[in-house]
Amino acid sequence: MPDHQLELLSPARSADIGIEAINHGADAVYIGGPSFGARTSADNSVQEIARLVQHAHRFNSRIFVTLNTILRDDELEPARQLAWQLYDAGVDALIIQDMGLLEIDLPPIQLHASTQTDIRTPEKARFLQDAGLSQIVLARELTLEQIQAIRTETQCTLEFFVHGALCVAYSGQCYISHAHTGRSANRGDCSQACRLPYQVMDSQGRFVAHDKHVLSMKDNNQSTNLAALVDAGIRSFKIEGRYKDLAYVKNITAHYRKLFDELLEQRPELARASSGHTTFAFTPDPDQNFNREFTDYFVQGRQQDIGAFDTPKNPGRHLGYVTQVGPDWVELTTSEPGTVLHNGDGLCYYDLQKELVGMAINRAEPASALAVDQWRVYPKDPMAGFKDLRRGTELNRNRDMNWVRMLEKKSSERRIGVWVALDETADGFALQLTDEDGHTGKASVAAAKAPAKNPAQAEHTLREQLGRFGATLFEPIDMSLNLSQPWFIPASLLNALRRDAVQVLEAARVAAYQRPPRAKPVEPPVAYPEDTLTYLANVYNEKARDFYAKHGVKVIAAAYESQEEEGDVSLMITKHCVRFSLSLCPKQAKGVTGVQGTVRAEPLTLINGKEKLTLRFDCKPCEMHVVGKIKKSVLNQTAREAQAAPLKFYRTRPGRPVPRTVTTTS
Repeated sequence: MPDHQLELLSPARSADIGIEAINHGADAVYIGGPSFGARTSADNSVQEIARLVQHAHRFNSRIFVTLNTILRDDELEPARQLAWQLYDAGVDALIIQDMGLLEIDLPPIQLHASTQTDIRTPEKARFLQDAGLSQIVLARELTLEQIQAIRTETQCTLEFFVHGALCVAYSGQCYISHAHTGRSANRGDCSQACRLPYQVMDSQGRFVAHDKHVLSMKDNNQSTNLAALVDAGIRSFKIEGRYKDLAYVKNITAHYRKLFDELLEQRPELARASSGHTTFAFTPDPDQNFNREFTDYFVQGRQQDIGAFDTPKNPGRHLGYVTQVGPDWVELTTSEPGTVLHNGDGLCYYDLQKELVGMAINRAEPASALAVDQWRVYPKDPMAGFKDLRRGTELNRNRDMNWVRMLEKKSSERRIGVWVALDETADGFALQLTDEDGHTGKASVAAAKAPAKNPAQAEHTLREQLGRFGATLFEPIDMSLNLSQPWFIPASLLNALRRDAVQVLEAARVAAYQRPPRAKPVEPPVAYPEDTLTYLANVYNEKARDFYAKHGVKVIAAAYESQEEEGDVSLMITKHCVRFSLSLCPKQAKGVTGVQGTVRAEPLTLINGKEKLTLRFDCKPCEMHVVGKIKKSVLNQTAREAQAAPLKFYRTRPGRPVPRTVTTTS
């Protein structure tokens, strides 16, 4: 992608959602294919993706398909076949994690590095670029200065997450789900242990925190940092959310489209990465969608308040306060005058234990004809179930049915500007449309010429008729009438001219579209930044091993999913630090006095039911390791599966000794 272009990259759970992302201003959309897409319930057929591609390319928007799980040996051939099918469907790029894919016969399609490749350093970024990846998404934990350092060392397109849910771990570096359940996050089946509540205990068994979601992050929102990210070198701005619904994708895409359009107005040296202009029938508002409140994470440096420790649910927006509780109703006063409640709204509040309690509303009605800010609501569930609900309780609204219904309707228009020229020919008239990308569509018609009876009105009528582009992609920027005198031209003739010219223009746009080329790897192969790889490199097949060996790595351990690491290891590595968030960091204070005296910061233990995890702190890079080991039940289950399918798991084949590492020779 040219360096002066900015790409807004939206998610899609389905082709229909992807089409609406394009209609709401996305320059590119990423979507899962029928398999290997790192989201187990967000799969789409190749035929559906081809339908999305066709719509996107009309606007020069691009479609990227996720092929970003780590793959077993027996999955490489199906993945190769799928890659070719997606290429034939017109897809612009594949998003990958498994480096084994670079060692097989892929089509000449652009490759992008998935977030799971964990790109935090200039050396790693430069290596992936030199290995043939054209676009790389950087770790969410980077600061502006770190992004700038990577930009200095690379020429490929840098991508960055600007909105949505945050994985607390460095992406690709979390194995808790596999260790506890056998469901691998690197294979698209995360059990989300990070959203659970934990008891936090110190080394002497004293409680530091009780039932807190200490690994749950607020949601990412970089709305105020876009210009700074552009200056640091980011060119593709990614919205998280391949599990999200249509309303989310419409709203968040529209929100960032408006912000980028404003930025492009101020920065004429920059341009959007696709064609057209989008208008909306609503005012975008990120607070209206599910969120855990917002943070800009580490972009501006480490912040104290990045966690959603009280609840992983959506706390909503402040609405008002309870004034009275009845047998089957609640009365409340709204804080903002003019607020309207609707049947079907969702309200919530925190009980005395700081647990979020939801309240779905069957019916909402004004409580008083005189006070417009007083409402009586009838919850769907019995009042006895609403713990600690009393006069003075603060209420939030986390679902506004008026908003939901609005986004169920058509909510945007995306049009490509055209210059319209009507010319007089020897035997009739010709119409030429020239779009904002320089493509043209021409149509002509033979017609007898009759002078207009009302010359003063003729030009106005011609302009009005020619400007009616209706449901097409186009809207007029300017119009020129190159006529020797005012002629009467029937509306039917003008409509036919416009229709034919539009068809020719659309065909010209399709013919001119070019997919981005595949980058060629540097030859001879460049050396990987390290010569030893642990399980953290996620090497799960022989082709991935061959890739790293080719790039000079001497010792290559198998992926954690191969289950060679049976003892305590780092199951999660994260920039988030629990002791910093709990004010226990040595850099904050020597010690912090709690209820039971001075709390020793390390090690800390997380407990959820029978699950225990140890927190260890690496202060030099300012990182936290969540340490644990794989369950015996997971090992036993995998052993049974391996016996049923001997070639299923890399390096765990029955009857074959399994070394902990593989040593290669150059």
